[in-house]
Amino acid sequence: MKKWRHTLKFLPLFLVALMLSGCGKEGVSALKPEGDVAKEQASLMLVSLLIMVVVVLVVGFLFTYAIIKYRKRPGQEDYIPKQVEGNKKLELTWTIIPIILLCILAVPTITKTFALSDNNASKKSDVLKIKVTGHQFWWQFDYPDQKITTAQDLYIPVGKKVEFDITSKDLIHAFWVPALGGKQDANPGQTTHLWLKADKEGTYKGRCAELCGSSHALMYFNVKAVSNDEFKNWVKDMKAGTKSSPNKPETASAKQGEEIFKNNCMSCHAVGDKGGQIGPNLTNFADRENIGGFEKHTKGEVKKWIKDPESIKPGAKMPKFDKKLSDDQINALADYLFTLSVKQ
Repeated sequence: MKKWRHTLKFLPLFLVALMLSGCGKEGVSALKPEGDVAKEQASLMLVSLLIMVVVVLVVGFLFTYAIIKYRKRPGQEDYIPKQVEGNKKLELTWTIIPIILLCILAVPTITKTFALSDNNASKKSDVLKIKVTGHQFWWQFDYPDQKITTAQDLYIPVGKKVEFDITSKDLIHAFWVPALGGKQDANPGQTTHLWLKADKEGTYKGRCAELCGSSHALMYFNVKAVSNDEFKNWVKDMKAGTKSSPNKPETASAKQGEEIFKNNCMSCHAVGDKGGQIGPNLTNFADRENIGGFEKHTKGEVKKWIKDPESIKPGAKMPKFDKKLSDDQINALADYLFTLSVKQ
Protein backbone atom coordinates (compact mmCIF):
# COMPACT_ATOMS: atom_id res chain seq x y z
CA MET A 1 0.00 0.00 0.00
CA LYS A 2 2.86 2.37 0.81
CA LYS A 3 4.35 1.73 -2.64
CA TRP A 4 1.05 2.68 -4.30
CA ARG A 5 0.84 5.87 -2.23
CA HIS A 6 4.38 6.78 -3.27
CA THR A 7 3.50 6.18 -6.94
CA LEU A 8 0.29 8.25 -6.72
CA LYS A 9 2.32 11.26 -5.60
CA PHE A 10 3.69 11.53 -9.13
CA LEU A 11 0.28 11.19 -10.82
CA PRO A 12 -0.43 14.98 -10.95
CA LEU A 13 3.02 15.59 -12.47
CA PHE A 14 2.37 12.91 -15.07
CA LEU A 15 -1.02 14.41 -15.97
CA VAL A 16 0.50 17.90 -16.34
CA ALA A 17 3.28 16.54 -18.57
CA LEU A 18 0.67 14.70 -20.67
CA MET A 19 -1.37 17.89 -21.15
CA LEU A 20 1.68 19.99 -21.98
CA SER A 21 2.85 17.44 -24.55
CA GLY A 22 -0.16 18.38 -26.64
CA CYS A 23 0.57 22.11 -26.49
CA GLY A 24 2.26 23.95 -29.27
CA LYS A 25 2.12 27.05 -31.39
CA GLU A 26 0.19 27.11 -34.63
CA GLY A 27 2.28 25.83 -37.51
CA VAL A 28 4.70 23.91 -35.26
CA SER A 29 3.16 20.46 -34.81
CA ALA A 30 4.33 17.59 -37.01
CA LEU A 31 0.95 15.98 -36.32
CA LYS A 32 -0.85 18.69 -38.32
CA PRO A 33 0.71 18.25 -41.78
CA GLU A 34 0.26 21.05 -44.31
CA GLY A 35 2.29 19.73 -47.23
CA ASP A 36 3.02 16.65 -49.34
CA VAL A 37 6.17 15.67 -47.45
CA ALA A 38 4.59 16.21 -44.04
CA LYS A 39 1.51 14.17 -44.98
CA GLU A 40 3.60 11.24 -46.22
CA GLN A 41 5.69 11.30 -43.05
CA ALA A 42 2.58 11.62 -40.85
CA SER A 43 1.09 8.55 -42.54
CA LEU A 44 4.24 6.58 -41.71
CA MET A 45 4.00 7.71 -38.10
CA LEU A 46 0.38 6.56 -37.95
CA VAL A 47 1.25 3.14 -39.40
CA SER A 48 4.05 2.77 -36.83
CA LEU A 49 1.74 3.89 -34.04
CA LEU A 50 -0.98 1.45 -35.11
CA ILE A 51 1.47 -1.47 -35.16
CA MET A 52 2.81 -0.52 -31.72
CA VAL A 53 -0.70 -0.21 -30.27
CA VAL A 54 -1.67 -3.65 -31.63
CA VAL A 55 1.51 -5.21 -30.21
CA VAL A 56 1.00 -3.56 -26.81
CA LEU A 57 -2.64 -4.69 -26.63
CA VAL A 58 -1.84 -8.28 -27.61
CA VAL A 59 1.13 -8.55 -25.26
CA GLY A 60 -0.83 -6.86 -22.48
CA PHE A 61 -3.73 -9.27 -22.93
CA LEU A 62 -1.45 -12.32 -22.92
CA PHE A 63 0.43 -11.02 -19.89
CA THR A 64 -2.80 -10.36 -17.94
CA TYR A 65 -4.22 -13.74 -18.96
CA ALA A 66 -1.04 -15.52 -17.82
CA ILE A 67 -0.76 -13.87 -14.41
CA ILE A 68 -4.46 -14.57 -13.67
CA LYS A 69 -4.67 -18.13 -14.99
CA TYR A 70 -1.31 -19.29 -13.68
CA ARG A 71 -1.17 -17.39 -10.41
CA LYS A 72 -0.11 -19.34 -7.35
CA ARG A 73 -3.08 -20.80 -5.45
CA PRO A 74 -3.30 -22.44 -2.03
CA GLY A 75 -2.50 -26.14 -2.23
CA GLN A 76 -0.60 -25.77 -5.53
CA GLU A 77 2.85 -25.04 -4.09
CA ASP A 78 4.40 -27.91 -6.03
CA TYR A 79 2.25 -27.59 -9.15
CA ILE A 80 4.15 -27.14 -12.43
CA PRO A 81 2.11 -26.01 -15.47
CA LYS A 82 2.38 -27.84 -18.79
CA GLN A 83 5.64 -26.91 -20.52
CA VAL A 84 5.57 -25.80 -24.16
CA GLU A 85 9.30 -25.77 -24.81
CA GLY A 86 10.02 -27.05 -28.32
CA ASN A 87 6.49 -26.43 -29.59
CA LYS A 88 7.16 -25.70 -33.26
CA LYS A 89 3.78 -24.11 -33.93
CA LEU A 90 4.19 -21.57 -31.13
CA GLU A 91 7.80 -20.83 -32.03
CA LEU A 92 6.91 -20.31 -35.69
CA THR A 93 3.96 -18.08 -34.71
CA TRP A 94 5.94 -15.68 -32.52
CA THR A 95 8.75 -15.59 -35.12
CA ILE A 96 6.64 -15.06 -38.27
CA ILE A 97 4.27 -12.43 -36.82
CA PRO A 98 7.08 -9.94 -35.94
CA ILE A 99 8.60 -10.48 -39.41
CA ILE A 100 5.25 -9.63 -41.03
CA LEU A 101 4.87 -6.54 -38.86
CA LEU A 102 8.41 -5.39 -39.70
CA CYS A 103 7.70 -5.85 -43.42
CA ILE A 104 4.48 -3.84 -43.14
CA LEU A 105 6.52 -1.04 -41.56
CA ALA A 106 9.75 -1.35 -43.56
CA VAL A 107 8.42 -1.49 -47.13
CA PRO A 108 6.50 1.83 -47.12
CA THR A 109 9.17 3.47 -44.95
CA ILE A 110 12.01 2.63 -47.35
CA THR A 111 9.92 3.48 -50.42
CA LYS A 112 8.80 6.87 -49.11
CA THR A 113 12.23 7.70 -47.68
CA PHE A 114 13.81 7.40 -51.12
CA ALA A 115 10.93 9.25 -52.79
CA LEU A 116 11.02 12.14 -50.32
CA SER A 117 14.80 12.49 -50.57
CA ASP A 118 14.75 12.72 -54.38
CA ASN A 119 15.56 16.29 -55.40
CA ASN A 120 15.74 15.47 -59.11
CA ALA A 121 12.22 14.22 -59.78
CA SER A 122 10.92 17.57 -61.07
CA LYS A 123 11.95 19.79 -63.93
CA LYS A 124 14.03 22.81 -62.97
CA SER A 125 11.25 25.17 -64.08
CA ASP A 126 8.82 23.50 -61.69
CA VAL A 127 10.80 24.10 -58.50
CA LEU A 128 12.11 26.96 -56.40
CA LYS A 129 15.72 26.60 -55.26
CA ILE A 130 16.79 28.04 -51.91
CA LYS A 131 20.15 27.81 -50.18
CA VAL A 132 19.86 27.61 -46.38
CA THR A 133 22.83 28.49 -44.16
CA GLY A 134 22.73 27.95 -40.42
CA HIS A 135 24.56 30.35 -38.09
CA GLN A 136 24.73 30.67 -34.33
CA PHE A 137 21.84 31.36 -33.80
CA TRP A 138 20.00 32.49 -36.95
CA TRP A 139 19.21 31.39 -40.49
CA GLN A 140 20.28 32.86 -43.82
CA PHE A 141 18.23 32.24 -46.99
CA ASP A 142 19.62 32.76 -50.50
CA TYR A 143 17.47 32.53 -53.63
CA PRO A 144 20.15 31.91 -56.33
CA ASP A 145 17.85 32.20 -59.36
CA GLN A 146 16.23 35.39 -58.04
CA LYS A 147 19.54 36.76 -56.67
CA ILE A 148 17.97 37.56 -53.29
CA THR A 149 19.40 37.17 -49.79
CA THR A 150 17.36 37.46 -46.62
CA ALA A 151 17.25 36.08 -43.09
CA GLN A 152 14.82 34.63 -40.54
CA ASP A 153 11.65 35.01 -42.69
CA LEU A 154 11.55 32.52 -45.58
CA TYR A 155 9.03 33.21 -48.36
CA ILE A 156 7.73 30.36 -50.56
CA PRO A 157 4.80 30.08 -53.01
CA VAL A 158 1.91 27.79 -52.10
CA GLY A 159 1.65 24.54 -54.07
CA LYS A 160 5.15 24.74 -55.54
CA LYS A 161 7.96 22.32 -54.80
CA VAL A 162 10.82 24.02 -52.96
CA GLU A 163 14.26 22.39 -53.00
CA PHE A 164 16.67 23.36 -50.22
CA ASP A 165 20.46 23.09 -50.32
CA ILE A 166 21.39 23.17 -46.65
CA THR A 167 24.74 23.95 -45.05
CA SER A 168 26.22 25.61 -41.97
CA LYS A 169 28.71 28.40 -41.34
CA ASP A 170 29.90 27.17 -37.94
CA LEU A 171 28.45 24.22 -36.00
CA ILE A 172 26.06 21.41 -36.88
CA HIS A 173 22.48 22.70 -37.01
CA ALA A 174 19.29 21.04 -38.29
CA PHE A 175 16.72 22.73 -40.52
CA TRP A 176 13.17 21.74 -39.53
CA VAL A 177 9.68 23.00 -40.37
CA PRO A 178 7.49 20.49 -38.49
CA ALA A 179 4.21 21.25 -40.29
CA LEU A 180 5.81 20.93 -43.73
CA GLY A 181 8.20 18.00 -43.36
CA GLY A 182 11.12 16.31 -41.69
CA LYS A 183 14.40 17.81 -40.57
CA GLN A 184 17.75 17.82 -42.31
CA ASP A 185 21.20 18.40 -40.80
CA ALA A 186 23.11 21.55 -41.71
CA ASN A 187 26.79 20.58 -41.59
CA PRO A 188 29.75 22.94 -42.06
CA GLY A 189 31.62 22.22 -45.29
CA GLN A 190 28.87 19.93 -46.57
CA THR A 191 25.60 20.45 -48.46
CA THR A 192 22.55 18.33 -47.67
CA HIS A 193 19.24 18.41 -49.53
CA LEU A 194 15.55 18.55 -48.70
CA TRP A 195 12.34 19.43 -50.53
CA LEU A 196 9.07 20.70 -49.10
CA LYS A 197 5.73 21.97 -50.36
CA ALA A 198 3.02 23.98 -48.58
CA ASP A 199 -0.64 23.24 -49.30
CA LYS A 200 -2.10 26.48 -48.04
CA GLU A 201 -1.12 30.03 -47.20
CA GLY A 202 0.08 30.82 -43.71
CA THR A 203 3.11 31.24 -41.48
CA TYR A 204 4.80 28.00 -40.43
CA LYS A 205 7.28 27.97 -37.58
CA GLY A 206 10.70 26.50 -38.19
CA ARG A 207 13.51 25.77 -35.78
CA CYS A 208 16.89 24.20 -35.30
CA ALA A 209 16.62 20.56 -34.25
CA GLU A 210 20.28 19.97 -33.38
CA LEU A 211 21.81 21.15 -30.09
CA CYS A 212 24.16 23.91 -31.20
CA GLY A 213 24.80 26.10 -28.16
CA SER A 214 23.19 28.08 -25.38
CA SER A 215 20.48 29.61 -27.62
CA HIS A 216 19.69 26.49 -29.61
CA ALA A 217 16.13 26.57 -28.26
CA LEU A 218 15.71 30.14 -29.55
CA MET A 219 16.93 29.47 -33.09
CA TYR A 220 13.54 29.97 -34.73
CA PHE A 221 12.53 31.17 -38.17
CA ASN A 222 9.28 31.74 -40.07
CA VAL A 223 8.22 30.14 -43.32
CA LYS A 224 5.66 32.38 -45.00
CA ALA A 225 3.69 30.49 -47.63
CA VAL A 226 1.98 33.00 -49.93
CA SER A 227 0.11 32.92 -53.23
CA ASN A 228 2.14 32.75 -56.42
CA ASP A 229 1.28 36.36 -57.30
CA GLU A 230 2.22 37.59 -53.85
CA PHE A 231 5.51 35.70 -54.04
CA LYS A 232 6.31 37.29 -57.41
CA ASN A 233 5.57 40.72 -55.95
CA TRP A 234 7.80 39.99 -52.97
CA VAL A 235 10.65 38.94 -55.27
CA LYS A 236 10.18 42.10 -57.33
CA ASP A 237 10.20 44.30 -54.19
CA MET A 238 13.26 42.52 -52.75
CA LYS A 239 15.16 42.94 -56.02
CA ALA A 240 14.31 46.63 -56.07
CA GLY A 241 15.43 46.96 -52.45
CA THR A 242 18.67 45.12 -53.20
CA LYS A 243 19.65 47.16 -56.25
CA SER A 244 18.98 50.50 -54.61
CA SER A 245 18.04 50.96 -50.98
CA PRO A 246 14.80 50.37 -49.11
CA ASN A 247 12.60 53.30 -48.21
CA LYS A 248 14.64 56.42 -47.47
CA PRO A 249 14.44 57.73 -43.89
CA GLU A 250 12.36 60.91 -43.67
CA THR A 251 12.51 61.97 -40.02
CA ALA A 252 15.57 63.61 -38.48
CA SER A 253 15.86 60.77 -35.98
CA ALA A 254 15.82 58.09 -38.71
CA LYS A 255 18.38 60.03 -40.77
CA GLN A 256 20.65 60.21 -37.74
CA GLY A 257 20.10 56.48 -37.23
CA GLU A 258 21.19 55.81 -40.81
CA GLU A 259 24.53 57.50 -40.15
CA ILE A 260 24.95 55.58 -36.91
CA PHE A 261 24.18 52.36 -38.77
CA LYS A 262 26.77 53.11 -41.46
CA ASN A 263 29.45 53.84 -38.85
CA ASN A 264 28.72 50.94 -36.51
CA CYS A 265 26.76 48.17 -38.20
CA MET A 266 27.53 47.92 -41.92
CA SER A 267 30.70 45.92 -41.42
CA CYS A 268 28.46 43.03 -40.33
CA HIS A 269 24.98 43.71 -41.76
CA ALA A 270 23.98 44.39 -45.35
CA VAL A 271 21.17 46.71 -46.46
CA GLY A 272 20.45 46.63 -50.14
CA ASP A 273 23.65 45.78 -51.98
CA LYS A 274 25.93 47.39 -49.39
CA GLY A 275 27.37 46.04 -46.17
CA GLY A 276 28.89 42.91 -44.70
CA GLN A 277 27.68 39.32 -44.60
CA ILE A 278 28.65 38.38 -41.03
CA GLY A 279 25.22 39.08 -39.54
CA PRO A 280 21.67 38.77 -40.94
CA ASN A 281 20.79 40.76 -44.06
CA LEU A 282 18.51 43.63 -42.97
CA THR A 283 17.12 44.78 -46.33
CA ASN A 284 13.51 44.02 -45.30
CA PHE A 285 13.98 44.22 -41.53
CA ALA A 286 10.81 46.27 -40.92
CA ASP A 287 8.68 43.65 -42.73
CA ARG A 288 9.68 40.76 -40.47
CA GLU A 289 7.57 39.16 -37.77
CA ASN A 290 10.14 38.72 -35.02
CA ILE A 291 13.40 40.08 -33.68
CA GLY A 292 16.09 37.47 -33.16
CA GLY A 293 13.66 34.87 -34.46
CA PHE A 294 11.34 34.90 -31.45
CA GLU A 295 10.92 38.33 -29.80
CA LYS A 296 8.06 40.71 -30.64
CA HIS A 297 8.87 43.01 -33.55
CA THR A 298 8.67 46.35 -31.73
CA LYS A 299 11.01 49.30 -31.37
CA GLY A 300 11.24 48.67 -27.65
CA GLU A 301 12.54 45.14 -28.22
CA VAL A 302 14.91 46.38 -30.94
CA LYS A 303 16.45 48.88 -28.53
CA LYS A 304 16.88 46.16 -25.90
CA TRP A 305 18.56 43.99 -28.52
CA ILE A 306 20.96 46.73 -29.62
CA LYS A 307 21.93 47.48 -26.02
CA ASP A 308 22.70 43.88 -25.07
CA PRO A 309 21.82 41.08 -27.54
CA GLU A 310 23.24 38.32 -25.33
CA SER A 311 20.88 39.19 -22.47
CA ILE A 312 18.00 38.27 -24.83
CA LYS A 313 19.66 35.50 -26.84
CA PRO A 314 22.56 33.94 -24.87
CA GLY A 315 25.59 33.26 -27.01
CA ALA A 316 24.60 35.74 -29.73
CA LYS A 317 27.68 36.89 -31.68
CA MET A 318 26.57 40.51 -32.00
CA PRO A 319 28.41 42.85 -29.59
CA LYS A 320 26.43 45.02 -27.18
CA PHE A 321 26.24 48.78 -27.69
CA ASP A 322 24.86 49.91 -24.32
CA LYS A 323 28.12 51.71 -23.50
CA LYS A 324 29.20 52.64 -27.01
CA LEU A 325 25.95 54.41 -27.99
CA SER A 326 23.78 56.75 -25.93
CA ASP A 327 20.07 56.11 -25.43
CA ASP A 328 19.26 58.84 -27.97
CA GLN A 329 21.55 57.23 -30.54
CA ILE A 330 20.04 53.78 -29.93
CA ASN A 331 16.57 55.28 -30.31
CA ALA A 332 17.60 56.91 -33.61
CA LEU A 333 19.11 53.62 -34.82
CA ALA A 334 15.86 51.80 -34.03
CA ASP A 335 13.89 54.47 -35.94
CA TYR A 336 16.12 53.89 -38.97
CA LEU A 337 15.79 50.10 -38.83
CA PHE A 338 12.02 50.42 -39.00
CA THR A 339 12.33 52.27 -42.32
CA LEU A 340 13.94 49.18 -43.87
CA SER A 341 10.87 47.94 -45.72
CA VAL A 342 10.60 46.75 -49.32
CA LYS A 343 6.80 46.98 -49.34
CA GLN A 344 5.51 49.55 -51.81
